Amino acid sequence: MTAKKSAEVIIDGQVYTLSGYEEEGYLQQVGTYINNKINEINNIDEFSRLPIDKKHTLIELNIADDYFKAKETVAKYESEVEQSEKEIYDLKHDLIANQIKIEDLETKIRDLENKNQELELHKSKLEASLEDALLGGIQK
Repeated sequence: MTAKKSAEVIIDGQVYTLSGYEEEGYLQQVGTYINNKINEINNIDEFSRLPIDKKHTLIELNIADDYFKAKETVAKYESEVEQSEKEIYDLKHDLIANQIKIEDLETKIRDLENKNQELELHKSKLEASLEDALLGGIQK
């Protein structure tokens, strides 16, 4: 099992110790994300004078909005991947079916070529027999 890791991060001017199984860089990234959300709210004049609890609620709403948008994007991409996998499966199935048809057609071509050779040989024999019969009839 992976060892739990900790990282000290500064969020809104206060030091927090974040713990988890992720790397320290990831934990720092989480802290940076939260700081960016806090700065977004603090930089809007209409919200700068709001009580801290309302600011936190707005930040939480922004984070929830980001979460649901990301979740929707993931679902969309998963659906696209699923559709692509189905198309690939169908294309592979069609490819195999076409390869079987090609093999069958190649076998039929070989059979027809063999039959054609036999017929050509038979034709040559018949022509030779006809020529012998005609020449034999003329010489008499």
